[in-house]
Amino acid sequence: MERTLLKVHGSGNTFYLYNTNSENEYNWAELTKWLCQKDNHGGADGLLLVLPSKSADAKMRVINADGSEASMCGNGLRCVARFVCENQGKEEAIIETMKANLKVRKEYSLLDEIPTYAVEIFPVSFSLDSLPMSYKGQHEVRHQVIEEFSPTIPFTAVSVPNPHLIGIVDKEHIANNSHQKQLAEFLNSKNEYCMDGVNVSYVYPMKNDTIFVRTFERGVGFTNACGTAMTASALVARLNGIVEDDMITVYNPGGFVKCEVKIQDDLYKLTLIGNATVTTTYVLDIDENQYNFVSWNETDEQKQYENCVQLVKKETASFASK
Repeated sequence: MERTLLKVHGSGNTFYLYNTNSENEYNWAELTKWLCQKDNHGGADGLLLVLPSKSADAKMRVINADGSEASMCGNGLRCVARFVCENQGKEEAIIETMKANLKVRKEYSLLDEIPTYAVEIFPVSFSLDSLPMSYKGQHEVRHQVIEEFSPTIPFTAVSVPNPHLIGIVDKEHIANNSHQKQLAEFLNSKNEYCMDGVNVSYVYPMKNDTIFVRTFERGVGFTNACGTAMTASALVARLNGIVEDDMITVYNPGGFVKCEVKIQDDLYKLTLIGNATVTTTYVLDIDENQYNFVSWNETDEQKQYENCVQLVKKETASFASK
């Protein structure tokens, strides 16, 4: 049986997108693991499912490359936002996710004519129970050196709602990813701190309104970008005075986004703004658990987005070249 899928990306965080009326049409874990193989048309970081919703304009599910399911994905949500808005003829929409119904809207392009969407990131919690994470009986970890992880890096644990461990680092920890890789692999295997794993991001301050973020994503590994990680990193940077503006530019290996962080007491309003690029339309033949690409047609949108990638490479050449 032939089905149509799109290959999409937000900030180089790449997904297949599939629109279906049935939650159980296929074995999503097995299909996603097949789609995301690197030798299979370059692979992807996961599968985005667009489904009907009783409480919103559409529902999004996110299946990671390893077959596990994520509660949210900011980069993927922008791609789903574009798909839903264009197909329903809207400028704004509400998308149901695992933990919340989130507002999305079409935005002015960040660069050239790149399709750009803004999405709400919510809920936000610094409670270790929300990740979940356990550390010496503490209820929170905020900008704190954890000797078991590093003698110098201050970490913050936050869920948005995906679980994140955010470290503020120097150039050396960005130029060489070995420390981050070792820590992230440890925290995403059997350990006493993060029993369900955690996304680990290293953040390098660039300017008073700009940061660079590299993320080791739970269930995926190092990615070009992780939307919730970039938003969480912007929040942590803003709370600790690393950046001064509410609108923060976040560079990453796959491009850049804007994160708006509004803080009032202990309330946080977070908005992620970035590209929603469609690179390819695929026709996939599915016969029980056998999959085969029948045809594919590339768009011109990636050529546009390459200008964004080149800009990031220029701005980060001195520290993110390895």
